[in-house]
Amino acid sequence: MAHSKRVGYAVVGLGRISQGAVLPAFRNSKKSKLVAVVSGDMKKARRLAAKFGAAASYTYDDYAQCLENPEVEAVFVATSNGTHAEYAVRAAQAGRHVLCEKPMAATVEQCLDMNRACRENKVRLMIAYRKYFEPASLALKKLLGSGKLGKVKIIHTAFTILIPPSKKAPAWHFDLEAAGGGSLVDLGVYCVNTVRWLTGQEPLQASGYAWATDPARYDRVEESISFQLKFPGALLMQGTSSFGAAQANFLKLFGEKGWAALDPAFSYNEERRLFGKIEGRWFEKRFEIVDEFALELDAFADSLRLRREPEPNGLDGLRDVVIMQAIYRAAREGKWVKIDFPSELA
Repeated sequence: MAHSKRVGYAVVGLGRISQGAVLPAFRNSKKSKLVAVVSGDMKKARRLAAKFGAAASYTYDDYAQCLENPEVEAVFVATSNGTHAEYAVRAAQAGRHVLCEKPMAATVEQCLDMNRACRENKVRLMIAYRKYFEPASLALKKLLGSGKLGKVKIIHTAFTILIPPSKKAPAWHFDLEAAGGGSLVDLGVYCVNTVRWLTGQEPLQASGYAWATDPARYDRVEESISFQLKFPGALLMQGTSSFGAAQANFLKLFGEKGWAALDPAFSYNEERRLFGKIEGRWFEKRFEIVDEFALELDAFADSLRLRREPEPNGLDGLRDVVIMQAIYRAAREGKWVKIDFPSELA
């Protein structure tokens, strides 16, 4: 297959995140181009293809034809969580690389299927965690790595949005099989993955407590959940996610020599502040809004052109789902749960 300098993508799933962030990001991308879009509604697909400059549009029923398009080198999977595996596996079997929205899938088994399919078909798999490329998060990671905070003992983090009863949200968000969970898999996954990435460590145990102020609406998935993760070296992380509070998100690290906070930490359309105190001295830096999705697309394009493993890859996505499942189990059983990773992660 002959490839142009830019990597050609098909975006599969044209919901809110695709329309509001992924499709527009191709306009700011230097190494990626939008070739095709795939939706359950051909009229919608054609409209968005015309708006964002895609040459081809397909329905889900025509997905096989999309994968035969020689201009499609990679697919960006942005469908409901429970269908990520289906579209990723089919793409891998067709020899197409996969960039998949978070969470990687609704279950651990689906994550394993995705990793195996990509490995067996010798294609790359990356999970769409934008924090790995966003300047403020990179600055916090550099600060942590410098040792200026001293040994970090505690991390607090949260991500909340408000979905009021009057707001119509996609039904799959409230369906356990389709979503894999509630606010934890939609929002709390950022807290889990970012702390893993910042520290370079994997948690050993999990605890959790879930609750809802609207039990009728949240009868299958959680509205809110608070959780703790124990990491090696006596590091404790406290996280919270919720669909029942105003939008806010932060990350705060407490070390022996000082503390540092990133606020907002996870939203993509707000100016960020990195601030704190180190040995009694205040510091603060502001970061302008950047197109994190364009950075993400181009990072994956680099991994393809340079033939290197992307970061974060499918094993990172699998680890996050394993951890979240342990949090859910801990919440159900009311006790600390050991986190056991599959043998292929050993």
